[in-house]
Amino acid sequence: VRSDKEPLSNIIRDYKKYTSKQIVRATENNPEESRKNWMLWLFKEKNEDVPQGEDITFWRDGYHGEEIFSPSFMKSKMDYIHNNPIKAGIVNRPEDYRYSSSMCISTDQEGLLELDPI
Repeated sequence: VRSDKEPLSNIIRDYKKYTSKQIVRATENNPEESRKNWMLWLFKEKNEDVPQGEDITFWRDGYHGEEIFSPSFMKSKMDYIHNNPIKAGIVNRPEDYRYSSSMCISTDQEGLLELDPI
């Protein structure tokens, strides 16, 4: 992601703010979500870094943007992203995470997300 109009850190900040509010709202309004109470508790856990009046802690603090400068660096970043659901204890394999691109890359199957070739 790149912008000549706005610093990337501002774009990421606004993205995190918007998506966290949308995800919490969708969770609150989904009567079929069996983990709803647990998820809302987790999202609204108090965090001293959250501004006064806001109680959503969806994204981790910080932004550490790095330019992708080689295919091997790109692969290391993709592996990091694909392994996050494993570290969180959600799945045992990256391709088992429903919203991961790992399935498309490792098995050539279609996933829920449409991917552009790299």
